[in-house]
Amino acid sequence: MKNIIKAMSLSMLLWTGNMAAQNQEVLLLKDQNTLSPITEANFTYGTQTGVSDNEGTIKFVLEENASLSISHLNYGKWHISESQLNETLTIGVLYRESQGYTLYPVTVIAVRPNNKPNEKVQLEYQDRMAHDGASILERSPSINSIRKGGSYGFDPVLRGFKYDQVNIVLNGSQSCTAACPNRMDPPSSQMAPNMIDRIEILKGPHALRYGTGFGGTINFVPSKPRFSQMTSQYGRISGSYDSNGNIIRSEGLIGLNGQKYDFGFFGSWSQGNDYEAGDNTVVGADFLRGSFGSRLGVKIGQDQNLKISANYNMARDADFPALPMDLREDDTWMFNAQHKLAFKNENLKTWNTTLYASFVDHIMDNRLKPLDPRMLNAETVATTSNYGGRTEGNWKYKNGNLYLGADLRSENAEGIRTREFLLGPNAGKTINDNAWQNGRITKTALFGEYHFRTNNWQYVASTRIEYNSSKISDPDAGFLELNPDPETHQTNPNLSLGAFRQIGKYSKVGVWVGNAQRSGSLTERYINYFPVGLDPYELVGNPDLDAEKNNQLDLTFNLTKDSNQLDIDVFTSYIRDYISSRIDTTLSPRIPSSPGVRQFQNIEKVFKTGGEINWNYKWNHYLQQNLGLAYTYAQDLENDEPLPEIAPFEFIYSLYGLLLEDKLQTEISIRHAFKQSRISREFGETETPSFSKVDIKLSYQLSDHARFSAGINNLLNESYYEHLSRSVRGTQTPILAPGRNIFTSFNVRF
Repeated sequence: MKNIIKAMSLSMLLWTGNMAAQNQEVLLLKDQNTLSPITEANFTYGTQTGVSDNEGTIKFVLEENASLSISHLNYGKWHISESQLNETLTIGVLYRESQGYTLYPVTVIAVRPNNKPNEKVQLEYQDRMAHDGASILERSPSINSIRKGGSYGFDPVLRGFKYDQVNIVLNGSQSCTAACPNRMDPPSSQMAPNMIDRIEILKGPHALRYGTGFGGTINFVPSKPRFSQMTSQYGRISGSYDSNGNIIRSEGLIGLNGQKYDFGFFGSWSQGNDYEAGDNTVVGADFLRGSFGSRLGVKIGQDQNLKISANYNMARDADFPALPMDLREDDTWMFNAQHKLAFKNENLKTWNTTLYASFVDHIMDNRLKPLDPRMLNAETVATTSNYGGRTEGNWKYKNGNLYLGADLRSENAEGIRTREFLLGPNAGKTINDNAWQNGRITKTALFGEYHFRTNNWQYVASTRIEYNSSKISDPDAGFLELNPDPETHQTNPNLSLGAFRQIGKYSKVGVWVGNAQRSGSLTERYINYFPVGLDPYELVGNPDLDAEKNNQLDLTFNLTKDSNQLDIDVFTSYIRDYISSRIDTTLSPRIPSSPGVRQFQNIEKVFKTGGEINWNYKWNHYLQQNLGLAYTYAQDLENDEPLPEIAPFEFIYSLYGLLLEDKLQTEISIRHAFKQSRISREFGETETPSFSKVDIKLSYQLSDHARFSAGINNLLNESYYEHLSRSVRGTQTPILAPGRNIFTSFNVRF
């Protein structure tokens, strides 16, 4: 009898175990790029919790009305709904891309078609048609732009940091150097939006892997190759029209892919005329812009990928009312090759190497200016080159993730301004001015970044040491008289430490401390008596500038609960040897009409503080809202006055709706900028009045492959100007923003 009971008990135990095994689901977590298992990932499913094992496997029993939440140091936190989980389980593998950037104080702008707004800033296919990358950045309240033209050449400003204080890169390494001394062609204008997948705005001096992000890094991330099991074709075409300025935009993509290759060709074309401001003032804004490029992704083997891209940008006859000349021709070539090697090593997982080169040819003159009398004709022909490389390895450990690498970037600029005098005592004479003096800056760096965790805290330590050397090969005699030793060599150490932890189930706090050091740019060191600043004074470079040093503290708070997403970033910055300029009355300008000469100098101490708030709330499936706020306070402590070109406090409120079975999306957006009374008298700034702007838009999904949109920008026809807009040349009137504009656009995908 006892033997019978034992046998029955054993059978019951085995049967129960088999049933449990049958009910238990197995899901494998893998890195999207390296295909390596994601280990030590925490998951919550209904009432069940666990951690992925050394094979990246998680196991759980299905529950009704339950979603799966997964979190990992290097992959962030993501949620899979019940329906999505059922689909994923049929495959058995869940892929996730490493999202190290989300650890930083960051805003991510995603350039993807047909997606609804999310907790950050979601853009649609219209933004792929943008002819200037900086215009997309302004969707984030933390970004403003210096405007010298009506429709082109916007120069982004992040928390009051501008020009070379902001590290603007393509795919973490490549950049362009503006050939125009007045930056008609800033690096952001060369980033073709229709080749971009997302834009990462990494705030503060913390993302040191990508360069010396003194005030922040703006990383334009291109679309990844999309391989397919079968040979297939894909493509899209988009077009739009703006009534104010008669602006026509278009862009397209056509591609062919297979198991081991993906080839695509991109193109875009935009052109427009002068527009009207809200008070009917006509603003010079003519431009013509084209961009063409191709990319090739190849799987060399199981563990190797190669990506090659080439891009050509051209601009013609772009008006710049705030400058003494207009852009006549701008031609840019950008080449990039990236090799990725994955290892099956216990720790070393990937090795990435990138080589790149950029070339800019730029011509500007004053022949489009309505000058009366025309005293002279002026033309500047300038070229720049920018080349380099970056190599980086990634090691993964049980509780940590290590990046080590090196990079090299060399930039060169040369250009001559020709002045042909038509009237006055110099009539008939021609004078050549050496703008850049064939200047070159070479930066060589070693960098490292380590992500690790202990208990509930996660840490990021980042460091970079950069050797910066510069020289001029065609010096001007007057410049050498002022700066007899123009060659410089500086070593710039950089360090950042960050820590953050989860508080409860829904919120996370972080603290970041960074110290970054930046040497002067080509303009700050070698510009040769050109009016390239905020006021009409000519500026002359200073090779003896000390490297400016930013000591910055960032505090972050993130809350994600149900339909709420709240992000708060607050920063404080103390800068030593801040690079600015001072009027030097002992120097004489090259052009007699100039009020004088400024030379670049260091300011002993500068203080900045401010922050951003972004709140997204989803009322229900059909209605959601987003609120973004940004403010920066900046003070020159040495001269006890505000720093110039600091945007005022502003907010953007957007309300989104879904109707007609989600086919119709409605949007209303309200932007309000407050009065900016904190101005720099030394640089001739004036107070900027407050303004409000209302935009509305409707988008209808005609089919799975076609979408149509229409809307009105500046619905109330407000007459206003941005604080960072420069004044029209020869007047005190800033460049006014466009008045009411009716637009339509379409997108077809196949």
